[in-house]
Amino acid sequence: MSDLTAKAHHVATALKGTTLGCAESLTAGLVTSSLASVPGISEILRGGVVCYATDIKWQVLGVDKSLLARHGPVHPQVAAQLARGAARVLGAEFGLATTGVAGPGSAWGKEAGTVFVAAARGHHLLVRELTIEGDRERVRTISAGAALDLVASLGEQLESPS
Repeated sequence: MSDLTAKAHHVATALKGTTLGCAESLTAGLVTSSLASVPGISEILRGGVVCYATDIKWQVLGVDKSLLARHGPVHPQVAAQLARGAARVLGAEFGLATTGVAGPGSAWGKEAGTVFVAAARGHHLLVRELTIEGDRERVRTISAGAALDLVASLGEQLESPS
């Protein structure tokens, strides 16, 4: 079992009985694909939006257009708004998002390997900044794993006592 598959199984356990929607920029579907490898995930996973293009972030997921104009798509508030937008658009309790620069060069004034992942449920929000060294695939894979870890952590934090 790959590391991403193991993390996806952890998400399935942590979010059991709830629902999840994903918004992926630099990971371009890797998070959603990893989740889809888990048997029974259809009870949790509502879907995913690959929002690689900046205009999709505001047109589909509702990220503040002025925020994107001021800071570009690689920003913690953009990650937060993507996570909340994914939950809203996909009708899910939890939203998960990735945004960043996979490389090889810089973009939007950010160095390659600069990544933000976010997980949201209602007013609860976790955002994590990563600085990852390596090639595009390493940046994307580590980002996907970090996003899965983050949403599992939020799910466990919000789990009500039995």
